[in-house]
Amino acid sequence: MELVAGMNPHMPMKDIANYAKRVESLGFDTLHVPEMIHDPFIVSGLALSATTRLRVRTGVALAFVRSPMVTALSAWDLANLSAGRFDLGLGSQIRQNIVERYGMPFEPPLSRLREYVLAVRSCFASFSNQTTISFEGDFYQLTRLQKEFLPEPIAPGMEPEIWLGAVGGKMTALASAISDGLITHPTNSHPLHLRNHVIPNLNSKTRIPVIVSPLAAIGNDGTQRKELVLDKKERLAFLYSTPAYDPTLKLLGFGELGSELRALRSDGNNQALHYKIPDELFNQVVIESTWEELGEVVVDWFGGLASGVVLRPPDESQFDQQFVSSAELIKKAT
Repeated sequence: MELVAGMNPHMPMKDIANYAKRVESLGFDTLHVPEMIHDPFIVSGLALSATTRLRVRTGVALAFVRSPMVTALSAWDLANLSAGRFDLGLGSQIRQNIVERYGMPFEPPLSRLREYVLAVRSCFASFSNQTTISFEGDFYQLTRLQKEFLPEPIAPGMEPEIWLGAVGGKMTALASAISDGLITHPTNSHPLHLRNHVIPNLNSKTRIPVIVSPLAAIGNDGTQRKELVLDKKERLAFLYSTPAYDPTLKLLGFGELGSELRALRSDGNNQALHYKIPDELFNQVVIESTWEELGEVVVDWFGGLASGVVLRPPDESQFDQQFVSSAELIKKAT
C-alpha cells in the first residue's frame, strides 16, 4: 500500500517544510495537501522544496474556483520543480462552498469536472508539445496561448498525474474514466462503502489506484485516546450534517441521523452535535488503535480494497519507532 501523510489544514506556513521533512524521514511515500485554509499549491511548493524523495499530491485542490489554465500552470511548475514528484488532486466540493464562499459557478458538477480535467490535460499537452491550445467546451474555452506564454517542457514521465476526490457513485465512475487515481473522503473511507459503492463503480479492466482517507484516533494513552475520539465525533457530526453524505449514513444503518444533525445546527445547538454520533457508527468509520496496533488494523480494514491509506504521524517522537513498524507492515500489504 502507498503510505500517505495527512496534515492539519491549519498548520502555519512556517512549519510546512519541517513537517514534510519529518514525514519523509518516517517512511511516508506521499504527502496529501488539503485546500481549506492555505493555497494548496503554495503549500505543495514548500513541501517539495524541503524534500528529495517524498511525493506531494493536492488532496484535494478545488477545481471550479480556478481557471483550468491557472491550475495547469501551477501543477506544471511544481512537477518541474520537483523532477516529477507532484500529482494534481482535484475535487468539486459542495455547491454552497463554491458559490457562496468563492463566488464561482458550480452546476452541473459532474459534467463541469469532466470538462475541467480534459481542459487541464489539453494545457499539459500544449506545454509538452510547445504548441498553442484549442479547447472549446460547454464551460471552458481555451483558445489562445502564444509562444511567449508557454512554460518550458518537462522530461517525459514527469508530467503531473491527475487524481480526483469522489464521494458518490457517479463521481467515482468519472474518476475511474478520466483520472489517474481516486482519493476517498473520510465519510466513504470504510470497508463497507468501498465494497458496495466504490469498487463496483471502477472499471475492472483498467482499475485506478484508490487512496482511502479514514479518520483515526490513534494513541497509546487511554485518556488521550478518549479526547481524540471526542474530537473525531465532532468532525463526523459536522460532516454528516451535510446532505451529500446522507447515502453513507443510510448504508451504515443511520439514515435519519443527517436530518437530526441539520436540525440541531439550524437551532444553533452545535455543541451537542457530537453526542448524536453513536459508538456503533463511530467504530465502523473511524480507526481507533495504539501506534503499535495501527498496522494490523489498517491491513485488516483495507487489505485487498485500497491501494493506499492517509494517516498522520505521531505528534510525539517517542512513538515514532512503533509507527515505523506499523508503517512497514502497511507498505507490504496489497
